[in-house]
Amino acid sequence: MHASVARLRSDRGDVLLVALVIPLRGPAGIFGPSCELSAQLAVEELNAAGGILDREVRLVVVDGGAEPHRVADEVAGLVELGAVDAVVGWHTSAVRQALAPRIAHRVPYIYTAQYEGGEETPGVFLTGETDIQQLAPAMRLLTEATGARRWCTVGSDYVWPRVTARTARRYARECRGDIVDEVFIPLDTEEFAPALRRIEASGADAVLMLLLGDDAVRFNRAFTAAGLHQRCIRLSTHMDENLLLATGAEAAEGLWAAAGYFDSLMTSESLSFGHRYARRFGVEAPVAGSLGESCFEGILLLGALGARRRSLGFSTAPTPPGPDETISYEGPRGTLRLRGNHLEQRLYLARAEDLDFEITAQL
Repeated sequence: MHASVARLRSDRGDVLLVALVIPLRGPAGIFGPSCELSAQLAVEELNAAGGILDREVRLVVVDGGAEPHRVADEVAGLVELGAVDAVVGWHTSAVRQALAPRIAHRVPYIYTAQYEGGEETPGVFLTGETDIQQLAPAMRLLTEATGARRWCTVGSDYVWPRVTARTARRYARECRGDIVDEVFIPLDTEEFAPALRRIEASGADAVLMLLLGDDAVRFNRAFTAAGLHQRCIRLSTHMDENLLLATGAEAAEGLWAAAGYFDSLMTSESLSFGHRYARRFGVEAPVAGSLGESCFEGILLLGALGARRRSLGFSTAPTPPGPDETISYEGPRGTLRLRGNHLEQRLYLARAEDLDFEITAQL
């Protein structure tokens, strides 16, 4: 047994250990710091209120940016050894698909990322936005507002973009438009010239960006340098303030994003969260953003599951809530409730304005 794992088990006492699976490397590594800080704030606030099931909550950070099978091996090993009691985090759908079959029947697994939808594995709970909630209304509103009808999808070459691209074809038709081309590129791509030539040749007036992390930043800069921002709008469902800051104001013209949370959201709940986050970590901390903040939501949902059921079911995974069972909590996104194994939440469409997002509509 690895010494660190043995220490986790021996020092446990009345501690509830949560594996926080977040990217610390690769194109999504840009989200890692805000994910960790948001989860840390949630844990500190829960512990100040008595923890979960009267147990102090502690995080065990796992790098979710490694190869999916390696992440699954590490997390499943922690679960099998009894070194963690639950798993929470933002990571890619490829990691989720490798991990869920190995742990969801053992401990609660709360997946916080926006994703393609369709995850129904018992014991997996999802706090993130899904395509059917988010993409369809966003495409419709942008068609109405800009007249854009010829979409070109540009995505990273893995599960989420591939599945979402298929779904987007139907949504485009419903908006009386069309997907005129689809371009998939490897993760960590540096050279976007071939993709940009495809966009230009397609005659597209809108680009659906399904790019991950730093890849989206590099694409935005190359897209603008090529002058395509003068003829095409861009819509992303994975673009937060950290990516916008990295993109730069000069490469953000015509960029739109859809999400359940923005730092510019002016609700009492979001303003309170922003104030507590800044007070705890300082104004120089990474912006929470929708992706980082999702980990705050994941920890809160774990607390709500424990409070409602008086158990996290460590020996057998909790089943999805029944039709007469209400699991809800209040967080930065407002009052959220589980329907099946997915959270219901408000979603927003926002336009990039310099280095911030201006929310234009509720979806």
